Amino acid sequence: MIDHLGLAVSDFAKSKEWYAKALAPLGYKVMMEFPADQAGGQPAAGLGAGHPDLWIAGGGPTQPHTHIAFTVKSRALVDAFYEAALAAGGRDNGPPGIRAHYHPDYYGAFVFDPDGHNVEVVCHVQPGGAAKPKSAAAAKAAKKKTAKKPAKRAGAKRKKK
Repeated sequence: MIDHLGLAVSDFAKSKEWYAKALAPLGYKVMMEFPADQAGGQPAAGLGAGHPDLWIAGGGPTQPHTHIAFTVKSRALVDAFYEAALAAGGRDNGPPGIRAHYHPDYYGAFVFDPDGHNVEVVCHVQPGGAAKPKSAAAAKAAKKKTAKKPAKRAGAKRKKK
């Protein structure tokens, strides 16, 4: 499991503002910030919705450009991210929609951040339903977990403990 990731950005203040606005619909905010003298020569900020799991630091953009994907529990949050990211100055890289080539319920949106990193928000859940298993092994495990127990025989006595 990934705890956090970091990106170097060319304009720290601009990117910090962009990420704070673009990810606000997901509950993200700037949670920690360090000046250059405390962060190895470049300012840094940690953003998150519970703990800082996305870190940005000044000093020039990470090369080559990076793809970051955030998962959410509703398609409405994908839509909200997309609108917020564009309003904050991001560039469209794919509007909200189904990406059936990944799987039938893959609903995502893609926006380039100020440095050209591809930021995605994706929902794997059907509207009004639960997420489908992503692999044959996951499907088998889910089916086994939800399988009904055999019915008791009529007239069977319960054991006393």
